[in-house]
Amino acid sequence: MRDQIDLLAAVTVLGVLEQAYFAMQVIYARRKYKVSPPETTGHPEFERTFRAQANCSEYFPIFISLLWVAGIFFHQGVTAVCGLLYLYTRLRYFQGYAGAARGRLGPLYASAWLLWVLLGLALAGLLAHFLRPSSSTWMAALVWPLQLHGAW
Repeated sequence: MRDQIDLLAAVTVLGVLEQAYFAMQVIYARRKYKVSPPETTGHPEFERTFRAQANCSEYFPIFISLLWVAGIFFHQGVTAVCGLLYLYTRLRYFQGYAGAARGRLGPLYASAWLLWVLLGLALAGLLAHFLRPSSSTWMAALVWPLQLHGAW
């Protein structure tokens, strides 16, 4: 069983570590710009760092949910690669936003696209599971629509 979810677990732990890194950056920015909790306004660089961390935290549950559903029902390896790419784009987003508000846009679009890919993989895997319970592999999810139209 563990070998069927080990990549997903590794990406999950990396994601948690990334979230911890973002939170630490907010703590450092609070100290640097003397913004005491619970304040969320102050120096513009603090505000961008704070907002970047909050935005990344808001999307984390969506990412983790899609990562596990796609990984279990579609294909662990493909999903783990998408997960690693997502974590990389979120790191770039955080760094870009903390530096300048415009620096977040490219990575923001890339991370959103990767969430859509994960959603597609999750849906394909779930469709294959529910519509062809005896064959719930990722290949069945890809072949099933072709079989409906008699092309396969």
